[in-house]
Amino acid sequence: MPENRLPSMFVPHGAGPCFFMDWNPPGTWERMESWLRGLTGQVGATPKALLVVSAHWEAEVFTVNAQAQPGLLYDYNGFPEHTYRLTWPAPGAPALAAEVGALLAAEGFTVAEDHERGLDHGVFIPMKLAFPEADVPVVQLSLRSGLDPAEHLKAGQALAPLRRQGVLIVGSGMSYHNMAQLRHGGTALDPASQHFDAWLAETVALPPAQREPRLLDWARAPGARDSHPREEHLLPLHVVAGAADGDSGLKVFEDQVLGSVQSAFLFGDTYGQP
Repeated sequence: MPENRLPSMFVPHGAGPCFFMDWNPPGTWERMESWLRGLTGQVGATPKALLVVSAHWEAEVFTVNAQAQPGLLYDYNGFPEHTYRLTWPAPGAPALAAEVGALLAAEGFTVAEDHERGLDHGVFIPMKLAFPEADVPVVQLSLRSGLDPAEHLKAGQALAPLRRQGVLIVGSGMSYHNMAQLRHGGTALDPASQHFDAWLAETVALPPAQREPRLLDWARAPGARDSHPREEHLLPLHVVAGAADGDSGLKVFEDQVLGSVQSAFLFGDTYGQP
């Protein structure tokens, strides 16, 4: 791998503002929080910019946040009042946003720019842990409504050149997102979560020629639809897998929380490593 190419990553973003509040039982999110705080160590370098695809933004066409100073969107409900006053004043990157749009348009996608929407919690909650100084410019890219896995994989492929410019491409979701089971599953692990996580780990580690067809047909995997009744929290993985551009993938983090297995995946080597 060229030494100046950053990896692409899929990260779990937790439940709302879970890392910044008391939780019962205490310690539920500690392992995930600790891992997210060490993200730059996992990457191997501080990125020049972040491009984050969050599960919490869907638009009719791929849409890029092009603000110079994006605000925050507190798109969660029922949490303590102080969690609606969290800050993360990272600058935007309008030039990068324009380049994202151009790369997608070159592959035939219709692309829009947004100049009003704040960064949602799928962006600012995990990135506030990973980059607490808010000193790395950030651009958010939406999912495309319809949630076609092939479109999201192709979008990632279009964005792969950004990795050579020091841009860290991050997919922010959850590798398991069945909210009914998360609320009521207790401490016992949902077997569907275990089966699907094993399939994901195996799939990500395959060469791209085998990995990509499996990701396109993900809904037939063991435990797939029980793990993702709706796939918006999975498709950020397809974008970063597309951006892998031939690089290998690996599960780099696993946690067991609220009766589910939650994992993170990295594509490519850490910065500067052969």
